[in-house]
Amino acid sequence: MAERKSDNITWHEGQVTRADREAICGQRGVTIWLTGLSGSGKSTIAVAAERELIRRGRLAYVLDGDNIRHGLNNNLGFSPEDRTENIRRIGEVSKLFTESGVIVFTSFISPYRSDRDAVRALMGPGDFVEVYVDASLETCESRDVKGLYKKARAGEIPEFTGISAPYEAPESPELVLDTNRQSVEESVERLVEYLDAKGYLSVPSGA
Repeated sequence: MAERKSDNITWHEGQVTRADREAICGQRGVTIWLTGLSGSGKSTIAVAAERELIRRGRLAYVLDGDNIRHGLNNNLGFSPEDRTENIRRIGEVSKLFTESGVIVFTSFISPYRSDRDAVRALMGPGDFVEVYVDASLETCESRDVKGLYKKARAGEIPEFTGISAPYEAPESPELVLDTNRQSVEESVERLVEYLDAKGYLSVPSGA
């Protein structure tokens, strides 16, 4: 965890509760944490699921790994330490989205279990849903439209997950999407069905 630079700070509670915000949105805030190798389909699924929820009148937002590194985390590289800090920061941002009643999809390789577990620990019960986007290395390389795997195998990209850096698959995710076999549409359908079945797409009457 990053070192805190100041102790002269106090948490200020607002006058609008999370329940108030969720009642307005008609949904429960939650972080949907999509993890998997580069090319597994995380971003594609997140974007399509976001679009489907917006179509249904729900409030959703995608935090994409590449996009976050353009701004908030543009000072971080891909060393193990920087990867951990990358995930810590986005975990804190995801928590804020979740507590505001938004269904937030995060699309990050997030290769280390300990980092993902640390984000889960930030959240309240039911606020963190880990989704393993499962695709073999062979499948991911076959989708390598950016040429990243080719560059990694040529030694041009150091510390590339799956080639020269490890990926630790989830041991007990809430949901597994097997994109070796499932289409994007099938994966999105399963994901949205899960959210609906678990009550994230509505709020209890009288809440």
